[in-house]
Amino acid sequence: CSPPAALRPQPMKFRYYIVDVFTDRPFGGNQLAVFPDARGIDGARMQQIAREFNFSETTFVLPPAERKHTRRVRIFTPGAEIPFAGHPTVGTAHVLATIGDIPLAGETTSVVFEEGVGPVPVTIRADGKQPVFAQLSVVKLPEVGPPPPAAARLAAMLSLSEIDLAGPDMPPEAISCGLPYLLVPLASRDAVARARLRIDLWEQTLRGYWTDDIFLFALDPELEGSDVRARMFAPGYGVTEDPATGSAAVALGGYLAARNPRHDGTFRWVIEQGFEMGRPSILRVEVDKRGGAVTGVRVGGSTVLVCEGQMDVPTV
Repeated sequence: CSPPAALRPQPMKFRYYIVDVFTDRPFGGNQLAVFPDARGIDGARMQQIAREFNFSETTFVLPPAERKHTRRVRIFTPGAEIPFAGHPTVGTAHVLATIGDIPLAGETTSVVFEEGVGPVPVTIRADGKQPVFAQLSVVKLPEVGPPPPAAARLAAMLSLSEIDLAGPDMPPEAISCGLPYLLVPLASRDAVARARLRIDLWEQTLRGYWTDDIFLFALDPELEGSDVRARMFAPGYGVTEDPATGSAAVALGGYLAARNPRHDGTFRWVIEQGFEMGRPSILRVEVDKRGGAVTGVRVGGSTVLVCEGQMDVPTV
């Protein structure tokens, strides 16, 4: 028989916030659920909660392991925990600053989040007492992976022709700044829009490869002031398509900076993503080069608070 209701374990109540990241208006950008105080939720339950929301990512904020850092942040897709991601880092910083868990120190506030990849520096910019922009700096500088599969196979995997690829001056390349992506440059914004990932060919083409997350792009933006149009597919993480991917954007910054003939300076690109999904997103990337080598990469953007709520989380 069941125990009396009074003796049954009672669920714990946890506050959460939903934000749209890399946008300045609601219902654009990339959705994110943030639990600002996740003490008492174990990893297995975090994964279940992320699957319940079914956003690209959900974050759980914990006290830092080292006092000099601001918070520990665990990031979950619907399918797995990941060591680093852009829009969860930016969006979590915005939430914590908005609700006062991170006190704002004037126009600019610097924090450090402990993530799986290491301590991630984040800068929060404020207008008055409200955060308006957050920017992360990568812990790991761009790392180039092994040569990708043949261009013809990649084009077929994306339901495109080989002529839709950008060409020999901009070949596909795998790059990681903490989370690896296969970057596939395309010839036009039209090709980006026409791309459809064939799951059967994706499984065949990228099985056993360094990464099976795909970031395709063209230097053919739609909006004045933008530089790049992009899309991202990560079915292995349960993300059919992602509307804004900061961890891929920093990898792209490394790719583009390496091909810029200037040896020194700071380079900037504005990336459009999510337009084909009806969730337009704007990501701003900066890359520092010194002596021909990349020395720093950052990505940032705006975030909009959409709603807040409370979840009853079972204790057993």
